[in-house]
Amino acid sequence: MGKLENRFALITGASSGIGRGVALAFAREGAHVAVNYPHDDEHETAEALAGEIRSLGRQSMAVKADVSSEDQVQAMVQSVEAEFGRIDILVNNAGIASMAPVHEMSTGMWDQLMSVNLRGMFLCTRAVLPGMYERDDGKIINTASQLAYKGAPAFSHYTAAKAAMISFTRSLSLEIGSRNISANCVAPGTTDTPILANVDPQVLEQIRASIPKGRIAPIDDVVPAYVFLASDDARHFVGQTLSPNGGDVFL
Repeated sequence: MGKLENRFALITGASSGIGRGVALAFAREGAHVAVNYPHDDEHETAEALAGEIRSLGRQSMAVKADVSSEDQVQAMVQSVEAEFGRIDILVNNAGIASMAPVHEMSTGMWDQLMSVNLRGMFLCTRAVLPGMYERDDGKIINTASQLAYKGAPAFSHYTAAKAAMISFTRSLSLEIGSRNISANCVAPGTTDTPILANVDPQVLEQIRASIPKGRIAPIDDVVPAYVFLASDDARHFVGQTLSPNGGDVFL
């Protein structure tokens, strides 16, 4: 405990799923956490999470922003910096998923996913970097996916976005250079989050059976990778991708 004592984190897409698990884990390790959510219908959930974090003795705030909107991202970062004083850790976790084979995929479906998953990561990263550079301190963690490495039918847009996130992280790390700032990725395997709610049970069973560990990961199996990368223990990890995937893909 205490790996992130008195650190200030902004986690996008934090009102549910992996983001929620990371927010709570960071708070238990001593971090103060800003909980980003995208829509009004998630306001109560985000506020409840912020309250849960405060009950652990940490500062927390729920902040609404569509990460694909440049203006909303800038306003979010300014709001968090005004409340917390700084952002030490950014977790680019906000993302959406949809599916269609390429020959049936609409341009709108492609653009929407790229806008949230890839443009959102860029906008949030760009917004926090000036403060991190000024202080010469910071951690950026991007949520990719093991599908960036293995691909998946009907998910070409999703896998392309996640692969681009990994490449972006590597290039950003070279820009950061010798500063006391790092950028890394977590590329989870199939994880038990709300995104799986609409997946056919037979498909889920096929996925589970293909994983060497023989199970779909609970969120708690994925979260420790984020805590590690946010902590000083990861000081020599630069542009790397950790993939808690049960053996589904070997990086």
